[in-house]
Amino acid sequence: MASLNTLRTKFGIVLSIIIALALLAFILSLKTEMGFSGNDPKVGVIDGEKISYSEYYEQYERIREQNNVQESDEQQSAMLANAAWQSLIANRVMAPGFERMGLRVTEPERLAMISGQHPSQTLYNAFADPRTGEYNVAAVSEFLAQAETNPQAQQAWAQLNEQIRMEREVQKYLGLLRGGTYVNALEVANGVAAANDTFSGKWAGKKYSAVPDSLFQVSASDLKAYYKSHKNSFRQIPNRTLSYVVFEVNPTDDDLLALEKSVEEVGAQFAATDELKSFVRANRNGTVSDRYVSAAQLSADEAEALMAGKTYGPVLKNNEWTMSRVVDAKLVSDTLGIRHIVLPYTEDRLADSLLGVLRKGGDFRQLAAQYSVYDATAANGGEVGVMPFSAFTGEFAEALAGAKQGDVVKIASGDAIQLMQVYRADKPTKHVQVASITYPVEASEATRREAHNQAGVFSVNAKGSVEAFNDAASTAAVTPRMATLSQGERTLRGLDDSREVARWAFGAKEGDVSEIFNVGKDYVIAILTGIDDEEYASLDKVSAQVRAQVLRDKKYDHIVAGLSGSTLEEQAASLGSEVADFDNVTYASYYVNGLGVEPRVVGAITASEQGAVSAPVKGGSGVYVFRVDEIAKEEKQTPEGEKVRAQAMAENMVQQFAMPAIQQMAKIQDLRGRYF
Repeated sequence: MASLNTLRTKFGIVLSIIIALALLAFILSLKTEMGFSGNDPKVGVIDGEKISYSEYYEQYERIREQNNVQESDEQQSAMLANAAWQSLIANRVMAPGFERMGLRVTEPERLAMISGQHPSQTLYNAFADPRTGEYNVAAVSEFLAQAETNPQAQQAWAQLNEQIRMEREVQKYLGLLRGGTYVNALEVANGVAAANDTFSGKWAGKKYSAVPDSLFQVSASDLKAYYKSHKNSFRQIPNRTLSYVVFEVNPTDDDLLALEKSVEEVGAQFAATDELKSFVRANRNGTVSDRYVSAAQLSADEAEALMAGKTYGPVLKNNEWTMSRVVDAKLVSDTLGIRHIVLPYTEDRLADSLLGVLRKGGDFRQLAAQYSVYDATAANGGEVGVMPFSAFTGEFAEALAGAKQGDVVKIASGDAIQLMQVYRADKPTKHVQVASITYPVEASEATRREAHNQAGVFSVNAKGSVEAFNDAASTAAVTPRMATLSQGERTLRGLDDSREVARWAFGAKEGDVSEIFNVGKDYVIAILTGIDDEEYASLDKVSAQVRAQVLRDKKYDHIVAGLSGSTLEEQAASLGSEVADFDNVTYASYYVNGLGVEPRVVGAITASEQGAVSAPVKGGSGVYVFRVDEIAKEEKQTPEGEKVRAQAMAENMVQQFAMPAIQQMAKIQDLRGRYF
């Protein structure tokens, strides 16, 4: 039986689940050290059921391993976190719902997914051939054969089957929703009219801003009445509000001079050394390129120096000090036309046999189509295309450096052997491998310590209250910034790399002042100013918004009360307005020329009869009346075409909004921010 390492090499995405489970057991053994005091804290609630830290972490690790994704940055980590959370929602909400509906995945369906007859993204992620990009059914069979005596692998397979069942059930559910979507004849007729009718006419109006606020009294009872009747408009996600200051860490003039001196010293050693690779690799800012580049691929001044065998720099560019030298130079074709045959690394004897045939004049295209395992190019005779020499690295660059047109070379790299035919080789030009050292312009350690000390003094003075925080900010000459973190958010908007600040905020109490956070190059200190876990924003919180709406309503009533006259011109005069033209208004318009963005006015215009003066329209910025003088009709859309369009749109919308609606009904609480 193959070793676990061999299995991991061939089926890493699947079998890494096994390692993830072992890692989870280890993590949970450290609960006390992690501050859990023997408990398994709650990180969320889904449909009334607690989601524990360990359950969420297990799901997170499983998805990370199955998709072979590394947490290389905050974006990747956030993507994994969302996938893990959605998976838990599926298990706690979707699966029971499908059970009640009688949705099932039959055994023939499951087997069809495994065979590839019904494609499954989950199985593709686990068993796609990395060389061809195709789903590898043979790999599934081999894995199952090896897993017969491996209980952990059997567990991994069971978990995969749970996922593909859910994937198929979701597909069926969405299919039911699509099947239940119907566009009726009235909708089709309205859609045809909306596409074919264009309106023009005249309008008049009065802006709310033209009426002084001082004419109206807005009482507490007015605010309460509006808030109560529009309460759904103030539904919110539980959130935290905080104020924070940033102590920026920027290099001083002394830092810049010291860095320049240090760079000059290194530059002199860099130019003089005979052990260039060793010198560069010993410097934490040094890199030795694995590619060979031409003069055209370098900046003009760097190319001039390097192609003449000189040292480039040190020079300050884009806030970095840079120096470079040539490690190696080759006279090679600038571009190469390549065909290849890709074989598994175990087929060395076959590779040698094919190489002999090809060097004796064998048909490369025919042999590529017959033997290459990389289907993407095998179907085209192994055609890779014309590529610059700089595209090749390592053993590829070495093997192709001396190749001439018509040559065939054998290259073993990674888990594959490639036979490469050079069918085009342009005129040789000088290419160089470059070693470089780059120093970013940044603050010195002394400057960083000074900024940290300032942050430390601020932290002491800021404790106690928001007023103390603001006073300390004034003394330290830093400006407090406000932020709101909604449940489920991982960072503060406008503050990169602020994951730790967000984690602190979700675990803090109102009035708490944070530790000093290292955010990017700077230091950040925050105070939690508010905790709001209510389903609706309070009237106090939205009072300014409510007051503006109440005042708008009062102004509307005031303007309409003064409106008089039977013709548009008479009504315009009563409003103190002039009559203006509008044209090219369709149902799909989002503004009216002269009015701006006024969707209510657009809707009223497209629903009006020709020649009649409209009732007053309560717009977003004023009160408007209009008269449609002309309705131009064109045959842009037919009933048949509209039915197809409307049906497709309805099906897409029902699929788009079904899952969010179900999740809203499940009353989900996302409390992960404190831990993840």
